[in-house]
Amino acid sequence: MSTPARWRPEPIVERIETAPDRVRVYEVAPRDGLQAEAAIVPTRTKIELVQRIAAAGLRDIEVTSFVPASWIPQMTDAADVLAGLGGLDGVRTVSLVPNARGLERALAAGAGHIAVLVSATESFARANLNAGREAALATATAVASAARGHGLGVRGYVSMAFGDPWEGPVDRGVVADMAASLFEAGCTTVALGDTIGVTTPGHIHKTVRAVAARGVAEDAVALHLHDTYGQALANVVAGLDAGVREFDSSVGALGRCPYARGATGNLATEDLVWLLHGIGIATGVDLDALVGVSRWIGARTGRADLRSRVATALVAAEAAGH
Repeated sequence: MSTPARWRPEPIVERIETAPDRVRVYEVAPRDGLQAEAAIVPTRTKIELVQRIAAAGLRDIEVTSFVPASWIPQMTDAADVLAGLGGLDGVRTVSLVPNARGLERALAAGAGHIAVLVSATESFARANLNAGREAALATATAVASAARGHGLGVRGYVSMAFGDPWEGPVDRGVVADMAASLFEAGCTTVALGDTIGVTTPGHIHKTVRAVAARGVAEDAVALHLHDTYGQALANVVAGLDAGVREFDSSVGALGRCPYARGATGNLATEDLVWLLHGIGIATGVDLDALVGVSRWIGARTGRADLRSRVATALVAAEAAGH
């Protein structure tokens, strides 16, 4: 008797009635994913990573950062990365900009979209931004306003929006106020960052609602989740229920914040896409192609072990002849 063919694993689709038809997956691997790598990744590899991610169907990609070389040596080639990418049809390529000098460099390099960063806590602002919390907010809002004046699209981040390794739980009112300030300064999206991955679904709900109550448009709120304690996908579901329609993730779960003790990898894009497709939400992403990108960049960064659960499972299934 012949052995029956085994089922090829794929998301089993059962739509949640309250779920949206579509969400944006905002890919951060080329910037947030690579920034903490000890070995400098060649510029050509960074460019190809972005191109491969775009070919897999992702249309919102954070590609580099115009930060001082002394801060993040991995990002010293920001202008070369943008130049090498040229124009990617239908893809929003975003560069992180920490200050006015960074904006000048981004403009000179032809950036069309930037992101600015603040911290909801004083300790992380001083560790990551070399300024107090309020001073960092003033810088970010000034940069956002200036960038809008130059016709650039602007995204904002509120880091440490849920928990801080030095200060513990974060004041939700401070998070809401900072998000509102970024929104008022021209950020069309404000991403709330669970930088050390400690939040849980109820916390997500209440924080998103507090931000909305301060006047930030519902469709302007995004979530930047880390999976340190295995809560990221549960927090995505909570975010969807709270009205969030944009989620940050990193192919292969690459990345961690180099300034935050205890922070591990970002939410893996493969895991996020599997979840969203299973709920019946369109992403436009080819999951098989995405797993290929994960394997490719893993080999080039010396990470043979795939940190995405979905990528690991699909590669194992492929090896078993599924």
